[in-house]
Amino acid sequence: MQIDPAQHSKADSYKLLTNLVVPRPIAWITSLGTNGVVNLAPFSFFNAVGSEPLYIVVGIGRRDSGAPKDTARNIAERGEFVVHFVTEELLGAMNISAADFPPDESEVTAAGLHLAPSERIATPRLAEAPASFECRLFQSVPIGVNTLFIAQIVMFHVDDRLLGPRMHIEGFAPIGRLGSPSMYCRTTDRFDLQRLTRAQVPLTPA
Repeated sequence: MQIDPAQHSKADSYKLLTNLVVPRPIAWITSLGTNGVVNLAPFSFFNAVGSEPLYIVVGIGRRDSGAPKDTARNIAERGEFVVHFVTEELLGAMNISAADFPPDESEVTAAGLHLAPSERIATPRLAEAPASFECRLFQSVPIGVNTLFIAQIVMFHVDDRLLGPRMHIEGFAPIGRLGSPSMYCRTTDRFDLQRLTRAQVPLTPA
């Protein structure tokens, strides 16, 4: 079946996109408002896009009213934020943080979490998160109703228990985002597939 997005509602096209591009990592972001309130919210239009420099991207939409979400406004105003990864024990707290809190109320407090200072930026991080990135904004790009924030990682925070030899990460199983509105997955079922050289690839008949 061919499905032309121009012939369907935006909601249907969004549903197809987010149910097919799976699993997606979740950026659980703390940002700092000009009122001093720490905002916490999850976003799954997120990934790593560069290693030199270390760049990540996160796409953030708008509220139904058309106003920017608190996270987007805070990032645009301060030029910094912290990305955390959601493990299974933090899933309930993440779900609370996705609710529609007003700008003057912190999701961190409502979720029963605690803040720890960052090293390179003013925005604090979540003490409970086993891994997080301190990020400085490089560029923001409007793309339709979303804004794509491109940011450089300026500090990693990784629980000592996750670090193996030669900086390998071991025992880390963050939750992934599946289809809308509320589907998630675990990342504990894994396998190793060795890369092949060209000489190892069997020849196919002409």
